[in-house]
Amino acid sequence: MAVQLNRLNTRQVTTITKPGRHADGAGLYLVVDPSGARRWLFLFRWKADPAQPGTGKLREMGLGSVRDVPLAKAREAAARAREMVVAGVDPIGAKRQAKAKDAAPTFSAVAEAHIAAMAPAWRNPKHTDQWRMTLSVERGDDGAWLDTGYCVALRDTPVADVTTEDVLGILTPIWQTKNETASRLRGRIEAVLDAAKAKGLRSGENPARWKGHLALTLPKRQKLQRGHHAALPYADVPAFLKRLRLVRGMSSFALEFAILSAARSGEVRGARWPEIDADKKLWAVPAERMKAGREHRVPLGPRALEILDTVAQLKRGPDDLVFPGQKRGSPLSDMSLTALLRRLKVDATAHGFRSSFRDWAGDHTTFPREVAEAALAHAVGDATEAAYRRSDALEKRRALMLAWDVFLNAAPAVGTATGADVVEVAEAGASNGA
Repeated sequence: MAVQLNRLNTRQVTTITKPGRHADGAGLYLVVDPSGARRWLFLFRWKADPAQPGTGKLREMGLGSVRDVPLAKAREAAARAREMVVAGVDPIGAKRQAKAKDAAPTFSAVAEAHIAAMAPAWRNPKHTDQWRMTLSVERGDDGAWLDTGYCVALRDTPVADVTTEDVLGILTPIWQTKNETASRLRGRIEAVLDAAKAKGLRSGENPARWKGHLALTLPKRQKLQRGHHAALPYADVPAFLKRLRLVRGMSSFALEFAILSAARSGEVRGARWPEIDADKKLWAVPAERMKAGREHRVPLGPRALEILDTVAQLKRGPDDLVFPGQKRGSPLSDMSLTALLRRLKVDATAHGFRSSFRDWAGDHTTFPREVAEAALAHAVGDATEAAYRRSDALEKRRALMLAWDVFLNAAPAVGTATGADVVEVAEAGASNGA
């Protein structure tokens, strides 16, 4: 005997008042409760044997209320459940698994929690920012995800389901071209997945593990580049500065200041006015903001002081950032400098200008190697030598930085931005310069 389908119509679904089950056909029922509430029910017999569908224990599967699920949708849901039963799949079990998967913590959730737990032990806030950016768990001012970093495709994947294929899909495109970044990224993914395993959120081997695993698939790092930052030849830097000064914005001032001082971009972006002593022509970067964990004094040349005089017009308080970002109290982002260089079509990174400075000092001057390395805040010599060397060779470095200023500014500057330019940028709300 053929099974009668679609017995109910839309009007009946909303007007039937008699409590009980009202069949639509093939296991789908409209249930009217004594309270008047209406819901959908699918009845089926379950026996885990595909060769004997329709036999076994009678089971009930709720499909939602009539208010939320119209008749057509209820029929579609019942049809999918019937197909599962015929295929030997328990539709109730499948529904529970889907809910459990939706509720499972994602890679991004575990990564955020791991970064928050470890950040207090990291001495440099930039380190935390790098983890967030590369793992794609960076958020904008509105709290929404930023589609940056390398792990965007992995972000919503349940952490228990991350596979070797997922990890290789992220690392392979950058392994040959950005090996240093890729190597660090692999280690960060491995740390997040290890943290997930420690919390009981996943099991088995870590798919980001190098030894005995990814090492069998990816070439050894020693055979590739060591991740040097792209840099301009020092002879090209003066001409680049002329172009840079035609750009109006806080990012251009910050980048030029970083080039003039041979400082790391993070040190410049985080600089605050109490660190600046204009009378002594000195910038003292506190130990907590230095990579080596010790204070670094930077002699300032004429152009660097000129930049400080210009951006000082935007200073609102004595403790303000020297190069503020768009959001008050927040520094410029590292990407703002990168975006500026891209806009100027320069094949270099902000960090690469430190290499330009070092090459210039070694090739173009007679200053001792130790002085040039000290200007870059690099440790020189072994631990014993460092213990006996207390001086930071400030006056020798002052002469070096003045020579660097003269080299960069020997030719007449073109289109040098003025204080009026900064005020104009600020009023336009474009203080990030990117």
